[in-house]
Amino acid sequence: MKNKTDFIEKQYIGRDYIRICIRLVMASFCFAAYVYERDRGSTVDLFLVVGFGIITVSIVLLFLVQYKTVIKNKTIVIDGLWTSKKVEILLSDVVSFEKTKYSNFNLNNPVYNLHKKGSIRFYSSGKDVIKLTTKDGLIYYIGTQRPNEMFLVIEKEIKG
Repeated sequence: MKNKTDFIEKQYIGRDYIRICIRLVMASFCFAAYVYERDRGSTVDLFLVVGFGIITVSIVLLFLVQYKTVIKNKTIVIDGLWTSKKVEILLSDVVSFEKTKYSNFNLNNPVYNLHKKGSIRFYSSGKDVIKLTTKDGLIYYIGTQRPNEMFLVIEKEIKG
């Protein structure tokens, strides 16, 4: 049996462009309020502290891994943050798979092992997911930044 890993991808919580823009707009409003209210009150420094706090949290979130997807030995292993349960999907149980869009909306919340409408979802950012259907009727949506590469690796693993 081979031990070579065919596909590895890490999804980060803070690398969703829409969420980054929201945090930067909030921080810029705090800085603008600080400049505008500088000569008026004693609590004006709070705006500066909150603005720098938002920027600091944004930087930390850029490096915080939400989940890691590994494909090896005909198994997809999805491992999340500290206390989240590791999920293993045997590719021998997969009946069908396809590359599809996650949602029609632009603002989607990051999820890990979310059971919703008869499916299990893993999503951090982006538009594309790989949809897997197993023999048991479970549907998995696995978010990825490299959908074509992941699709080809799954196809290669299933076929041989």
